[in-house]
Amino acid sequence: MKRLARDVLLLAIATGISRVFGLFRDMTIADRFGAGAAYDAFLIAFFVPHLLRQLLAEGALSTAFIPTYTDALVTDQEANHLANNVLSLLLIIFPAVVIAGDLLVPYYLPFLASGFSPEEMRLSIRLAQILFPFIALVGFAAVFMGILNAHHRFFAAALAPVMFNLGMIIGALVIAPYFSVPIAGLAIGALIGGAGQLVFQLPAIIKVGFQFRFTLRPLHPGVRRIARLMAPAAIGLAVTQINLLVDNKLASYLATGAISSLQYAMRLFQLPLGMFAVSIATALLPRFSRAVAHADDRLLSDQLRTGIEAGAFVLLPAMVGLYALGEPIIALLFQHGEFTPADTARAAHVLYFYLIGIFPYGLVYTFTRAFYALGKTVYPLIASAAAVAANIAFDLLLIGPMRVDGLAIATSISGIVNALILFIALAGRVNPTRDSGVVMGKILTGCALLYVSVWGIGRWLAGWNLAGYVFVAIGVGVGIYLLYAKMSGLVKIAARLT
Repeated sequence: MKRLARDVLLLAIATGISRVFGLFRDMTIADRFGAGAAYDAFLIAFFVPHLLRQLLAEGALSTAFIPTYTDALVTDQEANHLANNVLSLLLIIFPAVVIAGDLLVPYYLPFLASGFSPEEMRLSIRLAQILFPFIALVGFAAVFMGILNAHHRFFAAALAPVMFNLGMIIGALVIAPYFSVPIAGLAIGALIGGAGQLVFQLPAIIKVGFQFRFTLRPLHPGVRRIARLMAPAAIGLAVTQINLLVDNKLASYLATGAISSLQYAMRLFQLPLGMFAVSIATALLPRFSRAVAHADDRLLSDQLRTGIEAGAFVLLPAMVGLYALGEPIIALLFQHGEFTPADTARAAHVLYFYLIGIFPYGLVYTFTRAFYALGKTVYPLIASAAAVAANIAFDLLLIGPMRVDGLAIATSISGIVNALILFIALAGRVNPTRDSGVVMGKILTGCALLYVSVWGIGRWLAGWNLAGYVFVAIGVGVGIYLLYAKMSGLVKIAARLT
């Protein structure tokens, strides 16, 4: 138990550091490039390398490699031989992927952003061809991460993404001025960041005793198992990426900066999800598994209720706080350099519509983990597919009257559909909302107190500098909510996760 607590603490610290550097990265990009055509072109150029990163590296490959390599470690089945085999195959596969990607960029990119002007399209194609080697760098880094996690060396692997953020910052600040088209420096920075993720893990890899030797056995049982495990994970990830593809394609027809506005707003939207919703779901997964192993549906129901209530406890006040302070926070973080007040206003409007879906998306993390524990992975796949269909339908319905805001609200509706389908499927076996009415009422009351306190602080501090207002308002709002939570007994929800 102490080892588990230490690992969780190290992961939390590393994740927190990575998030801070990610915020610095976005602030730097906003300062240098704002929310204009150049950054729009970069985001479209990075879409496919980032998609392949999810499908072939940090997403599906990592998910499939870790249990297979761990099993080999536990059963003394030459785990290093398996890792060497995988790395050797990647040495052959990734160069072919990079070459094919560079050659195909002029053909697929016009589909992704068919609303771009010819100048924007030429820039995006050039950036994509620079960026494609990124997939190879993070692919090898993902295998290193899997090796380290299997050996319970979590810190180096979790901290490695900081190197990516540093690379992007260097690209924007140091390299970009040397290019006639400065955004190309950001693409170079992404490659430096990918290489940094790989190199940063090398000392830890050496420390656990791993040594690379070229070994090529593509039909090795472990390789076949990894391929089998990758397939459903890749399909699920691909389904979720379709939402982003459709949003970007439609946004390319809107005013310059629409794609960038979606990106900046999404950063703030994902912050509480990444910090809290994923942590809650991760903490509950082994508890779900134990309940399923003992065929204890009541225990599973109780754990699901804990997940729902814990998610509401952190995500609903985060939603309310971002509604109250979203525009000032965006202005404080991004409104400098090339990022204008108009960019702030547009990104804030997008954020407000994204926030409708923050709690449903948090529930999706918890419900999906429950289905993994039950061994019924088809339900999350069905729910994701339905969510994509809803997103596309509402994108097309709302983009006309609401422009970029319509794309954001379609994303929120998609999350609601996903969560609702998963909830209905789970409710056929368990009752995850039993006796939750009182708790949810207390949480909503606390959210109302938080909003009123932040609104009052805003009137009281009218005329203060922006940073002082934002930090005081956040401090007072969080303090009042936590004090209310202690007095009302809501803090007991968090205790159930320990």
